[in-house]
Amino acid sequence: MSDAVDYFKAYAERAICRARKMRPGRPKLLQRAVGRVYHWLSKEAAFGPNADHMDDFRTAQDIERTVGTAGLSTPTATSAQHGTDAGRRHVR
Repeated sequence: MSDAVDYFKAYAERAICRARKMRPGRPKLLQRAVGRVYHWLSKEAAFGPNADHMDDFRTAQDIERTVGTAGLSTPTATSAQHGTDAGRRHVR
């Protein structure tokens, strides 16, 4: 196998694992789509080198960056940013 195949498979695995941690919704669907693109790129790279794959790879990375900022927020992190206690539980 070439290095490109291994790198694309690693990116696909990381993207799918990140999607599994997300809440259901549009960001999760987009993250899974990014994982499928990386997986497709690994299959294409197995046939031979192609410079056109790099454009697809960069586009997938851009989408992953935008999804990552919106999809992994937690209620406590969001409430901490806004200064509220909505996401925290009080134990007595």
